[in-house]
Amino acid sequence: MKILFFSTAYLPFLGGAELAIKEITGRLPDVEFDLITAKLKRGLPDFEKSGNVNIHRIGSGSKFLDKPFLPNLGFLKAVSLHKKNNYDLIHGVMASQGSAAAYLFKFLYSKIPFVLTLQEGDLGRNSLFDRFWQRRIIKKADIITAISDYLADFVRKFNKKAPVYIIPNGVDLEKFSIPNNKFQNSNHKTIITVSRLVRKNGIDILIKAVKQLTTYNLQLTTLIIGEGKGRKKLEKLAKDLGVQNRIQFLGSISPDEIPKYLAEADIFVRPSRSEGLGSAFLEAMAAGVLVIGTSVGGIPDFLKDGETGLFCKVDDPKDLAEKINKLLEDENLSRKLAENGRKLVEEKYNWNGIAQEMRKIYEEAISRNSNL
Repeated sequence: MKILFFSTAYLPFLGGAELAIKEITGRLPDVEFDLITAKLKRGLPDFEKSGNVNIHRIGSGSKFLDKPFLPNLGFLKAVSLHKKNNYDLIHGVMASQGSAAAYLFKFLYSKIPFVLTLQEGDLGRNSLFDRFWQRRIIKKADIITAISDYLADFVRKFNKKAPVYIIPNGVDLEKFSIPNNKFQNSNHKTIITVSRLVRKNGIDILIKAVKQLTTYNLQLTTLIIGEGKGRKKLEKLAKDLGVQNRIQFLGSISPDEIPKYLAEADIFVRPSRSEGLGSAFLEAMAAGVLVIGTSVGGIPDFLKDGETGLFCKVDDPKDLAEKINKLLEDENLSRKLAENGRKLVEEKYNWNGIAQEMRKIYEEAISRNSNL
């Protein structure tokens, strides 16, 4: 089986969508994968083999220019590659510029099945790209997979013919099974978030909650792992609120190092304003860390309030502070949530099982199109 992926970004950029490609392709060694993506950074090679994937980067290395040109340039590259490799299937990841190239390819090669995976937490935004491309991409897909019920319900409004399957992102359980130091009655507690520093992830609400927590007489350190265009504003907010000494901005951390930080943390927090699924939540649960999130997007698929974590209200730092304090005070509840969270990830979010589910999707897509 030969498959051509389209993804707006890929390694070394590593978000939930990129991680899913890496983990799934790595578990299907008998399948040949090529991938077209935007270069986005100068110095990256035009071609590189990583794991089981041949990466073809398009563009000059400008994050401002490479994305808007990817639909057309990616389409032309796909045509060239297909003439050499004769693909059985194309797979677009997220309804963004990469999948726009897949959409154009599908017009030219209508008999080649088009699988679309939706990962985003902010589908339907009223941007020019969304108005022009998203619905067209969704309508053109032969089979659609979504990482959450929320995204599946959204996409069914625009493509009533294609089967829609929910296939979540997963977790490498062995990677997050490092022994931890939680529940040792230490007076000092650690809150952690692993998030892109953009508005949708609500890190400003976490910082304001840290300010609220100063009235609880707790010894707390908050670790913020991640980069993003909002970092300077967030650092200024922490300083303005007088909590800069309680918060550490650690920037980008290698994915291989994240388990070590989680092993030392007591509570993972991300007060999201929108969310596709939230792989960082699942990684925290796999590591036995308590989680607090909002009931938006795909989060309710795995976070059951009072069972696998706690919900906080959107844009409400006071409520978030109260939920953090509740977990720190109630050890029995904390143990229950940590145990249930780890069990859920083991049962439902194992990459090995997810990769085999995706194989079935590929086989179904090829079978359906061969019968047309």
